[in-house]
Amino acid sequence: MSQTHERWSPPVRDPLDDSPRLECGVFGIFDVDQAAAIVALGLHSLQHRGQEACGIASFDGQRFHTERHMGHVADAFGGMDLMQRLPGRAAIGHTRYSTAGGSFIRNVQPMFADLESGGVALAHNGNLTNFLTLREQLVGEGHIFQSTSDSEVILHLIARSRKRRLVERFIEALSQIEGGYALVAITNKKLIGVRDPLGIRPLVLGDLDGKAVLASETCALDMIGARFVRDVEHGELVVIDQDGLTSYRPFPAERARPCIFEYVYFARPDSIVNGKSVYELRKRMGRRLAQEAPADVDVVVPVPDSGVPAALGFAKEAGLPYELGIIRNHYVGRTFIQPTQGQREMGVRMKLSPNRAVLAGKKVVLVDDSIVRGTNSIRVVRMVREAGAKEVHLRSASPPLMWPDFYGIDMPDRDKLLAANHSVEEIAKILNVDSMGYLSVDGLYWAMEAGPRDPVNPQFTDHYFTGDYPTRLLDREIAEGRNEAVERQLSFLVGA
Repeated sequence: MSQTHERWSPPVRDPLDDSPRLECGVFGIFDVDQAAAIVALGLHSLQHRGQEACGIASFDGQRFHTERHMGHVADAFGGMDLMQRLPGRAAIGHTRYSTAGGSFIRNVQPMFADLESGGVALAHNGNLTNFLTLREQLVGEGHIFQSTSDSEVILHLIARSRKRRLVERFIEALSQIEGGYALVAITNKKLIGVRDPLGIRPLVLGDLDGKAVLASETCALDMIGARFVRDVEHGELVVIDQDGLTSYRPFPAERARPCIFEYVYFARPDSIVNGKSVYELRKRMGRRLAQEAPADVDVVVPVPDSGVPAALGFAKEAGLPYELGIIRNHYVGRTFIQPTQGQREMGVRMKLSPNRAVLAGKKVVLVDDSIVRGTNSIRVVRMVREAGAKEVHLRSASPPLMWPDFYGIDMPDRDKLLAANHSVEEIAKILNVDSMGYLSVDGLYWAMEAGPRDPVNPQFTDHYFTGDYPTRLLDREIAEGRNEAVERQLSFLVGA
């Protein structure tokens, strides 16, 4: 999904969980019986990419049907009457996280529009970095928006196009947008998928008994028993209809730069992303981390669940025991904001519990996938110490997070990123650990089997660690320019 925007307000998030949030997952299928039911299954596998809202749109040969709900896929689309509600042989679906000002049903996808050539439903993973600029332009032309999502901008651009064929309208709309995105759409006769020119956000093509499937990750193909065919390539638009699949290359050729954080954190470990096993790469990150930031400890403990593969790699490389020193309760849903500190701490313990038999009297190294603000790490370290650990060391299987994201990841501004404002020694004191260590950027590239990082043409989108953004950030640049202009004006008035 696209991130929604309202005055650049910060994202709504569980205060007990400071992990990064990816904004959504998409899924689409064409020319199958009970298409919506298959999409619902696919969305179950993509629930990790968005847990606050979900939606499905289907087409029955005559009409489009759309349902959008706040909450999880199982709650929204688990009923026996699903095919009566969403009939048809073509459907797309979407899971999303919302942002502040955007947690409304009107922003939930897929979004639908009636054009003179027929209807189109669209679901979007990513973020347009020129969304506000385009929206202001369209509003100035008289367009009326029903949401605050950048996905709706794409529909308006398609509707505004004067091209004759719908595919040509899509291409004209895509030529005006910037950022990282993967889109799926259904029309009266087609399933369409497209990936941004750099391939920042993932999209894969599958085959279910001869019928085409599009999904954010291969784990969704596994869920429905579909065969993985290939990745939709960077800058590629695929159109699936009764005649088969047609591939278009509407953008100038560029070198792919997929999001490296998909491998570090977002993708499910059982997925294959751009031809690479996420699970195996995360173990390699742990191996390299053990080489770069060893720890004189008794036991390696993962911070569940995303730290597990890296901790396995760390333990094997270091020749240390690997133990589940922290147990996650998978039956606890979202922890709501609690009014008192005591209640907030109880919320943490509902999610994570220390395994005292592993921790008591031991020197422990905790391995996590990444550290954002550090609030979650503080609570985990405290829990481990209270369980009797003799020493607590912390290792991050990613480099220090130094820069915010604008391509569909809910990551805070730079002044809220722990590593952007403190040295490693200061972070160790803040988190109350005996030592702190991070994987280096070069180490991450080694783990990715990519060779040394090319400073001129990096192999991945890695701005979180380097500040090297792969596209211009037009909306951000304009907003900062306006702020600077206001500050100059205020300075002039004060001086006067």
